[in-house]
Amino acid sequence: MKKIPLIYFLFFSLMFFSQKQYHKVFYKNGQIKEEGCQNGDKKTAFWKYYYKNGNIKKEGRFTDNLETNYWYFYSKFATKEKEGHFIKGIKTNWWLFYDSNGDISHKCQLKNNQKNGYCLIYKKRKLVKA
Repeated sequence: MKKIPLIYFLFFSLMFFSQKQYHKVFYKNGQIKEEGCQNGDKKTAFWKYYYKNGNIKKEGRFTDNLETNYWYFYSKFATKEKEGHFIKGIKTNWWLFYDSNGDISHKCQLKNNQKNGYCLIYKKRKLVKA
């Protein structure tokens, strides 16, 4: 009979410590550096990263410490730089790349973190090359 309470204690302890917890890291200047959910020591769910000036650097989802789904990347001046798909930490599928004005400069297919497939080139918001 003494084993049953011990089993319950162990079970609920594991459940408590394996739950998602919100995590924040700060720069020395006090600005937030990154924030998101962790399950144990692994990043999971939605995360945001910031530059020292407070502007957002990148944002997206993790599964077991690996980037997954759709991510957005920004310059220090808060303009979009690129966005695209990850599968288990690897860039894949279509990615959009932006110029300094925030317009799409090119849209390319990626596989294993490298351009592989179609690439569409834009100038002044018009398709000029494929």
